[in-house]
Amino acid sequence: MPKTTLHTLLQALRHPLPGVLLAAMLVATTLATTALTPMALAQNTPTPQVTTHSDAQQTVSEYRLNGKLYAIRVAPKSGQAYFLYDADGDGNYQRRDTDTVPVPEWVQRE
Repeated sequence: MPKTTLHTLLQALRHPLPGVLLAAMLVATTLATTALTPMALAQNTPTPQVTTHSDAQQTVSEYRLNGKLYAIRVAPKSGQAYFLYDADGDGNYQRRDTDTVPVPEWVQRE
C-alpha cells in the first residue's frame, strides 16, 4: 500500500464518522466479493435424471438422483399437472399440486 494511501486511511480512522463509513465500505466490499452468484448456487444444486413416458392420456416424468426415485410428475392431456413426491424415502408418495418439488435430503445422501 503506498504511503499516501496508508496515511489517508490512518487519518480517516482518527475521525469517528469517516472511520465508520470506511468500515462499512470494507464490509460491503467483502460481502460483495464473497457472495454466491446464481451460477454458483446452481452448481451446488443436484440435477436429477428425468425419464419421461407418454401415452394418449398423459405424460409421466420420473425424477431420480443417485438411482433413487423420489418424484413422479403426471401431466394429463386435459387438466393440471401434479407431482407424486416421496419426502422421506418410505415409498409413500404424496400428491403435490406444484410446479416443482425439491430434491429431498434422503436422496442426496449416498
